Amino acid sequence: MTAYIVRRVIAAIFLLIAVTMITFGIFFLVPRLAGETSTQLAAQYVGRDPSPEALAAVEKNLGFDQPIYQQWWEFAHGIVAGRTFRYGPDASVCHVPCFGYSFKSHLPVWPEIVSRLPVTISLAAGAAVIWVVTGVAIGVLSALKRGSVFDRLSMGLALAGVSLPIFFTALLSLALFSYKWPIFPNLQYVPLTQDPLLWAKNLVLPWVTLAFLYSALYARLTRAGMLETMSEDYIRTARAKGLPERQVVVRHGLRAALTPIITIFGLDLGLLLGGAVLTETAFSLPGVGQYAVEAITDNDLPQILAVTTLAAFFIVAANLVVDVLYVAVDPRVRYK
Repeated sequence: MTAYIVRRVIAAIFLLIAVTMITFGIFFLVPRLAGETSTQLAAQYVGRDPSPEALAAVEKNLGFDQPIYQQWWEFAHGIVAGRTFRYGPDASVCHVPCFGYSFKSHLPVWPEIVSRLPVTISLAAGAAVIWVVTGVAIGVLSALKRGSVFDRLSMGLALAGVSLPIFFTALLSLALFSYKWPIFPNLQYVPLTQDPLLWAKNLVLPWVTLAFLYSALYARLTRAGMLETMSEDYIRTARAKGLPERQVVVRHGLRAALTPIITIFGLDLGLLLGGAVLTETAFSLPGVGQYAVEAITDNDLPQILAVTTLAAFFIVAANLVVDVLYVAVDPRVRYK
């Protein structure tokens, strides 16, 4: 087990390195392959009609005149060991983890992301609790009452939840519950430490909207897994031994059916921790997702690289936790 975890951690580190290299290639190497020079890249970050001297200074300060591998190495080295930037006679120290400075605002990227992380974590964690509890519960009941009115109704709602895009349900919920019926008026993020009750109240609508999409998917997956599991020989054996039906369903049926649910939960939660872009944008939540949209709009490469690396880290970490949880959930899984 320990050797397996060590191998997974090493693989995760190499995967994160590959993500940064690919992202660097997309935003720095591909434009050059298309014929764009480093001077043209630098021209995007100065005012109108810049002088040749100003272009040369920006090109040097941003490192566009360096080879692509050296630019990537400086970026990767800054994350683990910090970095010193020199703009003329002045030097600025960027502490670990250093994702550089914004090309637009000239502010360090990492502190701004840290200030937005509580918003994204609050949104993702609250929605995750709702969609896991409701999705799994509905899926189990639908499997046990296969072909009933509840089964058909719940699966019909699940199909609608999977089919409707999140930006549609978010805007619809805002129109109904914030404007037409002001149950949740003036939605804005309030820190948990400032007012826990107002924090939860202002996030209920984003939580439910985001959870509606995922709970529908989890309900369908749980139902399919339970239908397959409850027909296994060991389930019939457990019933023949006289075990209570609740124990058969929960300890034997649901436990085995949860393996694919845990897998997809790790991916979904890791992805949302990297930024719930559409939900944060629709509800004007100042999280990492909205930060990513602003970075893409401004073509601010350090910000884009930071968000991409952070999202990759959360996804890889979530998958590592999922692999370890397999042993606890499904006794048939063993790692050597």
